[in-house]
This record gives sequence, structure tokens and C-alpha cells, in this order.
Amino acid sequence: MSATPYGKIVHDGLWANNPAFVQILGLCPLLAVSNSVINALGLGLATLLTLTLSNTIVSLIRNLVTPEIRLPVFVLVIASVVTAIELAMNAYLHELHTILGIFIPLIVTNCIIIARAEAFASKNTVARAATDGFMMGLGSALALVLLGALRESLGHGTLLANAHLVFGEAAKDWTITLVEHYHGFLLAILPPGAFIGLGLLIAVKNVVDSHIERRSAQAVPLPHEAGATA
Repeated sequence: MSATPYGKIVHDGLWANNPAFVQILGLCPLLAVSNSVINALGLGLATLLTLTLSNTIVSLIRNLVTPEIRLPVFVLVIASVVTAIELAMNAYLHELHTILGIFIPLIVTNCIIIARAEAFASKNTVARAATDGFMMGLGSALALVLLGALRESLGHGTLLANAHLVFGEAAKDWTITLVEHYHGFLLAILPPGAFIGLGLLIAVKNVVDSHIERRSAQAVPLPHEAGATA
């Protein structure tokens, strides 16, 4: 079996097979914590790190684990990585850790992580597995941040509120006020608003994909046109 090109790995993770917009996996944390950019960024970075590390470790041990016990071993690896990340966040980003709460340990149950370990990392080299984990995690984080930006801007009229939770005290003044004296749009920060926002982002992606397909079809000459040209 030929190795997957790195370009395809990058394209799949960021766009063609994006975990949130295409595979529609991990919706529980995606919709629960994406009411602001910073909350979404915090969980997105934790998921990115989990995917990268778990994919790397699974690829390293793939020839040492028998098929009969591979899934329990993969889950154990993922749980160990998530536990280490949760402890680190509790130590260095305690306030953000408190806000995200149960959704950090719930990363263990995120379908995309075990799916990438089973479908890709267990069948590819360490370099490709790490790249796949990073790109899938980056695609998931970008989706989270986009949804968080949409919901925060509509719900509060701001962007990057509480940036100091991730970037430290120097980021306390990073808040961007989009609308002065904004009274807020409650639906945007409630769970139904998360579903609506995600649906809108998926619709935008589908429109872009359709436009790209039409442009590609127009660029390829029909057989009789190619013969006439020749």
C-alpha cells in the first residue's frame, strides 16, 4: 500500500475531511464550549495536542500490539495523554481549566481521536501519523474558533474577551468591541444557537466546495473539444 502524500494529509485535515464540518464528530464539546473564541481556542488546543501525541504514540507501538487488544491499548494511550494535558492545564491555566470543566477529560471519548488512531496512525509511519494528528487537530481547532467567533460576536458583540485565560495578563486589553452598548443576542450563546451556527458554517463550506467543483469542471475540456484542439 502506497504511503499517503503529506499534501493530502494536510488538505484532508484542514478542509476535505475536517472533523467538525465534514465528519461531524465531537459535537458535544464543540457545541458546548464554543460560546466564545477563548473557550473554543482552549479546548481546540487541548484536542490538537491530544491528537498529535496519541497518533504519534500509537504509530510507535503499532508493531508491538496484537490486533485483539489494539483498541483497549489505543484508548489507554489516549486517556493517559488527556490526563497529562488536563493536569498541565489545571496547573498553568487553572481559570480556563475551571471554565472548560468536564469537557477536558471528555476528550477521551471524542470519536475523532480513536478514529484517527485506528484508521491512520496504526497503519502509517510516525512522521505521517503525527502530521495527520496535528492537521486533524488544527482543523478541529479552527472549526471551534470560527464557531466561537460567530457566537461571541452575535451574542456579546465582542471578540477575544478574556484572552488572558490563555495568553496571560498581558492579553487583558485584547478584547475587541464590535458594537458599543450592545445588549446581546441570547440565542447565539445558547445550545440552539450553537447548532444553528455550525449549520451555517457547514453550509458556507458546501457552497465553497460546489463553486470549486464547478470551476474545475469548466477548466477540464470535453473529449470532443480536446480532439478539435488537437
